[in-house]
Amino acid sequence: MKDAIDSIPAERPIEQEGFANRKLIRPTLSRQEHNHAPVPVAERRERPERSERPERSDRGDRGDRSGGRKTPPSEQTNAENFYYQKQMQSKTPMVIVLCDGEEVRGVIEWYDRSCIKVTRNGGSNLMIYKPSIKYMYKEGENSGK
Repeated sequence: MKDAIDSIPAERPIEQEGFANRKLIRPTLSRQEHNHAPVPVAERRERPERSERPERSDRGDRGDRSGGRKTPPSEQTNAENFYYQKQMQSKTPMVIVLCDGEEVRGVIEWYDRSCIKVTRNGGSNLMIYKPSIKYMYKEGENSGK
């Protein structure tokens, strides 16, 4: 039977960060089985804790320190707001088709998060809730969709 040093896994205390500080430990394998002297293990460098690590510059101006995870993109792209602004400034005649199929013709005068105000020629001004709008298009275009 050969005399070999049994490898016993080192027990470390459970850390708060879970898997973040796990390190791969590989013993140095040398085939000196006949030499019964224990093989010295290479000295490991300790990694600095998260609070001691230098700040990474690729995080930008977010200021979050979530371990390098990026924040998801915002839900709002402001494309809708840009479109309304453009149509309001140029006073483009629009056709707004409602969910029930009714068409409202006029110029967008004002908007907010939940509704738009449409000024109509020869008719009263309307405030239309955005959820009731199916789609809209410029009056010069055929049917939009």
